[in-house]
Amino acid sequence: MKTRHALAALAVAGACTIAAAQDKPMELKFSHWVPPTHAMQKTIVAWAQSIEKASNGTLRITIYPAQQLGKAFDHYDMTQSGIADFAYINVGYQAGRLPVANAIQLPFLVSDPANGSRAYDEWYRKYAAKDMPGVRMCLMFIHDPGTLHSKTRISSPEQIKGMKIRPAHAITADWMRSLGATTVTLSAPEAREALERGVADALTFPWESVYLFGIDKVTKFHIDAKLYTTGFAWIMNPAKYQAMSPAQRKVIDDHCTSEWAYRVGKEWGDFEAAGRERMKADKSHTIVTLTPAELAAWQKSAEPVYANWAAEVRKAGYDPDALLAELRATLAKYKAGL
Repeated sequence: MKTRHALAALAVAGACTIAAAQDKPMELKFSHWVPPTHAMQKTIVAWAQSIEKASNGTLRITIYPAQQLGKAFDHYDMTQSGIADFAYINVGYQAGRLPVANAIQLPFLVSDPANGSRAYDEWYRKYAAKDMPGVRMCLMFIHDPGTLHSKTRISSPEQIKGMKIRPAHAITADWMRSLGATTVTLSAPEAREALERGVADALTFPWESVYLFGIDKVTKFHIDAKLYTTGFAWIMNPAKYQAMSPAQRKVIDDHCTSEWAYRVGKEWGDFEAAGRERMKADKSHTIVTLTPAELAAWQKSAEPVYANWAAEVRKAGYDPDALLAELRATLAKYKAGL
């Protein structure tokens, strides 16, 4: 009996190996918009190599960084149309889309990028099909909480009135406008030029990316507080996924998980957190430490943003209180809430 079972198992294993060997080779394009020196590039390379190995070489991914295939704001549409097979998107760059995914971008919500990414990914999976139409979600993640970087010293939300701010995404734009600022909608690669030309006075950004994009040359003051984070996704063209064999689809599924979301968030998070310490040691820059009263004022100033987000998701057919409570509980589960 044991011998028959062993032979049957070997036969199944052999059949799977033959099936995998017979899978049609596919060349896939992964497009993103940050430079190849960004921490994200290294993670994407490792992910692509793992997929190639797991698929016995039948899935090969070529990576196109630095907006080679299209502008940062276009990557959702590029993936939907098949210009890219995979892409990295900022969920806040998708005007009028992804109201549920935008929840992670509410101010003062997340403390830790690695476990925060795991929580975000786990929480969002049941909403992705409806909230993210036309593409296939692979994984969700966040960066290390960012802050406000400016040409002049800012410590109070009242100082924002009359300023020109480049926000990280739509929710921080809403926040800055509620404080009396004019917002300048630009992708990260375009931010330095806006500051240089005086189109913007300040911007919200994570720490090490200030150096990566040359923004340290045009800002001097940096608030030492976890004001917000940004939600991101790796997405896939659905038709390309369906064109794969069952074995190849399983390889992709095994690489589109909350565990991979954690890794992406951690590797990028460690990169950005190092920038905070680098900035503190940089004598040409000033770190602005908020008093308890100033921090409370910033937190109070963000309340209208929560109300506006709630109205948006309610219009899309969701219960915002239930969504936010569930997200907070998932963040708390992984000790990633603020």
